[in-house]
Formats: sequence, structure tokens, C-alpha cells
Amino acid sequence: MAQIKKHPKLFILVLIVILFVSFFVAINLGSIQVSMPQLFKGLFIEYDSEVASVYTIRFPRVIVMMLAGGALALSGLLFQVVLKNPLADPGIIGISNGANLASILAGLLLPQLYSINWLIAFLGGLITFAIIYSLSWKSGFKTTRIILIGVAINYTISALVSLVESSSASLTSQATGTVALYTWQNVTVLLVCLLPVVLVTMFMAKACNLLALEDRTLTTLGVNVNFYRFGLSLLAVLLCSISVSVVGVIGFIALLVPHVSRLLVGLEHKYLLPVSFLIGMIVLLITDTIGRVIMAPYEIAPAIIMAVIGGPLFIILLKRSIDVDGS
Repeated sequence: MAQIKKHPKLFILVLIVILFVSFFVAINLGSIQVSMPQLFKGLFIEYDSEVASVYTIRFPRVIVMMLAGGALALSGLLFQVVLKNPLADPGIIGISNGANLASILAGLLLPQLYSINWLIAFLGGLITFAIIYSLSWKSGFKTTRIILIGVAINYTISALVSLVESSSASLTSQATGTVALYTWQNVTVLLVCLLPVVLVTMFMAKACNLLALEDRTLTTLGVNVNFYRFGLSLLAVLLCSISVSVVGVIGFIALLVPHVSRLLVGLEHKYLLPVSFLIGMIVLLITDTIGRVIMAPYEIAPAIIMAVIGGPLFIILLKRSIDVDGS
């Protein structure tokens, strides 16, 4: 681990290689298997029915999982920076469910707005965050208060999501992050709406490093803390909401990946941002692939697998946090 911290750029290259290998393994696992030469030939030279099936069905799903996983990890990292708490998570404080509820209600009441579902999800996440922030403000900014109120809001919205689910069973898949048949339209939404936000986030390393300092220190230096905090929060809500609008709520990635990334490359966000993004892509892609093949022809939703793995890991992280704080 010490060697990784000494050579973070090399580690990023290793993660890219792992992602490439995971991508090829994921598209090749299933009833139809293709070799790399066959895949290249079928995509660029001449038509191949097996490659066409893989391209139509598996490619969109794999790409969606990669982009959503990376975005959720970045969202979690930004919320942890803003709230100055390594256990912060858009799922825990209700942002994910807020975006999900807005997306579900729009699909139920205004299906003609499906093409801008990502925008509706973002508005839902943003409204949720605004409610949490306003209820938490009391003579200043207290991160503990925000997280506690966020947890309460999250339970409330979860109940509303369950209520809406009970009225329309067809919406259950999206609400719970259950397996769905993703299409190139979903990929287009993520590439057009999500990827630009990811690119902007990659240039926020300086802002993230600044917010790691105490607010009093930043104020003394003439830094507008609330401006940076609001800007990063907006990016975090965007990353989370757009992902949720496509894959539904998938917990623990936004919590665990940033923490693991810090252990690997340290606190410098110039490296922490891309590492979190890449690890998030790899984790959700592998999780989805395992759920797809472990009980074939049946599938286990990535949200379920992440909950099984993430629950015990969250307890470990919480225990470590208590040990460090001494409370």
C-alpha cells in the first residue's frame, strides 16, 4: 500500500488495465461467448450474429454499470468532502431516494417526460438536499446534524417509495436497483448528461483539498467556504441523481469506494478523484457480472450483492471511525 501511495499515476494505469480486462470478461460471460479477434472482426469488418447479440444486449449493460458505478463513487467522495465525514453517503442522507422518488413519480404520472427523466431525478435530489440543508442550519453549518437529519429524511422518502411501488409493481425494478434490460438509449443519456459532470469533477481537486481544511482557516484566508461547498454539493447531487435515474438506488458504493481509495492513494484529491472513479466502475461492473452469472439463468440484482457485501464493511468502517474519534 505504501508503494501505491508513492506511485499513484502508475496505480491509475493499473486500474485502467483491470477495468479493460473486467470489461472484456463481462461481455464474454453468458450463453454467447466471443473471442477478442471475433469481437473486433464482428464490430468493424463484417457482420457476425453472435457479436451483434453481444453488442445489442451486453455492451449497453456493461457500459451503464461502469459509468454509474464511477459516478456514484465520485458522488460519495464529494459528499464526504463537503460534510467532512468519511461515512457520508448520498444513499444514507436521502439524496438517492429523493432522486429515485422523483424519477418514479415522473414515470407514473408524466410518462411523456421519459426523455428528461435524468433532469427530473436531479431536481428530486436537489430538492431533497435543500430540505436537509435548510433543516440542518442552526447558527452555522454542522455536519453531524446534516447527516442525522438526512437519515431521518431518507427513511421518510423510502416509505414514500414503497407506497408508490405498491401501486405499480412494474416500477419495482427501477426503485430497487433490480436487473433491467439496458439499451443504447441509456448509454446515450449517461454519456451526454453524466460524462460532462464527471469531467468537470476531475478538475475540482483544488476545491476538495481546500475544504479539507477547517472553516475558520479558510475564512481567514479569504476563501468563500459556502461557495465551494455549494458547488461541490451540486456536482455530487448531479452525479448521484443521473445515475439513479438509469440504474435505480444501489447502496454502499458511494460510501465504501472513496474510503478504500483514501487508504490506497492518500488524501491528495488530484489522485483520489480518478482512483475513486475507476474503482467505482470496476466494483459495480464486477458486482453486476457476478449477479448475472452466479445463478444463471436467474440473476441477482447488483443492489442486493452490494448490500450483502457493503453491510459488514460499513460496520467495520464505523468501528474504525469510533476508535479514531474515541467516542
